Amino acid sequence: MNLGNPRSPIQSCAGPLDRRSFMQLGLAGFASLSLPGIFRARAMAASLAASGKPAPARTAVIMVWQPGGCSHVDTYDPKPDIGSEYRGPFKTIATKIPGTRITELLPLQARIADKFTILRSMNQKAAGHPAGSMQLLSGDPDTRDKPKPRLPDWMSVASYFRAKQGDRNNPLPNYIGVNPVIEYNGPVYVGAAYAPFSVTGDPNQPGFEVPNIGLSDQAEATRLSGRVALRKSLDTMERTFDTLGELGALDQFEAQAVTLLTNPQTRDAFDLAKEDPKTRDRYGRNRWGQQLLLARRLAEAGVEILTSSLSGPLCGRVGNWDDHAVNHNVFDALRFRAGAYDQAVSALIEDIYARGLDKRVLVVVTGEFGRTPKIEFSPSTGVGDGSAPAGTTQPGRDHWPRAFSNIWAGGGIQTGGVIGATDKRGEDVVERACGPDDFLATIYHHLGIDSAKEAIHDFNGRPTLIVNNGRPIPELIGKA
Repeated sequence: MNLGNPRSPIQSCAGPLDRRSFMQLGLAGFASLSLPGIFRARAMAASLAASGKPAPARTAVIMVWQPGGCSHVDTYDPKPDIGSEYRGPFKTIATKIPGTRITELLPLQARIADKFTILRSMNQKAAGHPAGSMQLLSGDPDTRDKPKPRLPDWMSVASYFRAKQGDRNNPLPNYIGVNPVIEYNGPVYVGAAYAPFSVTGDPNQPGFEVPNIGLSDQAEATRLSGRVALRKSLDTMERTFDTLGELGALDQFEAQAVTLLTNPQTRDAFDLAKEDPKTRDRYGRNRWGQQLLLARRLAEAGVEILTSSLSGPLCGRVGNWDDHAVNHNVFDALRFRAGAYDQAVSALIEDIYARGLDKRVLVVVTGEFGRTPKIEFSPSTGVGDGSAPAGTTQPGRDHWPRAFSNIWAGGGIQTGGVIGATDKRGEDVVERACGPDDFLATIYHHLGIDSAKEAIHDFNGRPTLIVNNGRPIPELIGKA
């Protein structure tokens, strides 16, 4: 199995040990990688980290993703004084910060506006979902939609560099996606070992559980531990495998994988039943609320890179924020999802501060772009939540990368303000323009990664900078 080019962070493996083999041995359950792969990466990274420098503080990032792109002019950058061709039906409301107003759809966030900062001047160049996502999450400047990413996303890159920093003693994976952000993105040449541990399903369902995490049956745990006799199964592997020096280390990876499966700490971290019912109510007894509660719980348990995509039925008929008129009545769709969104995000931000995580954990809420300030009208393609019956002409907003908003909280940043501005219609940035590279540099800075210097070898063996031209946004850099 070839896990990448020999000069990439992940080395080739000459034997026939594939993902199915590990699954048959009961040691997998990580949608995109095997457990031994995680620990192989961790062990390899520890050796790379032997530089004699002290490890930085173990900070973390939770990215809440709005797939499809949220309408900035109907949420965080309202324009109440523009004409009816642009203005939606929503009123604006005051926030806890004097002079800062947002849409009436977000009253809970308005009450805690002192705990986050609104960045109103994000922009990028790609109008398609694939290219837009790749621009923001990997820094790929290409405006063409591609079937696969060319550059690794920041989550996989951060997972790789945080592993290089070493000094992490935690059985939990370092990068977890709770309903992960995987569409149009991936680890590419960083290697599959740095892809997310994927938590799928609805955490609000009574029977929700994460497969192969923290076995509670002692007999099963004992049986699995006995499979460190896995050595017998390895006899089928080509002996060339051992020439790479991996066979002797495999016992270590297996032992750590078994620890992940049997360690009560891992089971407890994913167990929402251990939360106070009032806390679960505060986040919202729905998929989004419980996703973000689980993300907070995992960050508190030491996971450093977390993503959670707010998609599915709570978005409306088409399951995302892509509010073209053919998909949704944009205003009905926003009304439909606003309650769950406002409740979950405000609870997450409040919790980060209430639980003393606000210096260590950075929260960013964003989509790949905004929506057209000018309203368009088209016939609906189908009835459903947020959409009138097929053929009904309804309002929508199209893709708009030229200006959009996101919000930032925690991370030791100075909160309670607004960065940048757009013009009177919300069409273009007129103050403090910030691009994808600035977005990425800010996240990397929080994680202790010097994006101006760090590079990773691509598939051709060329060192490729993780950020080309961006700098951390000063107001979003935590104070020492």
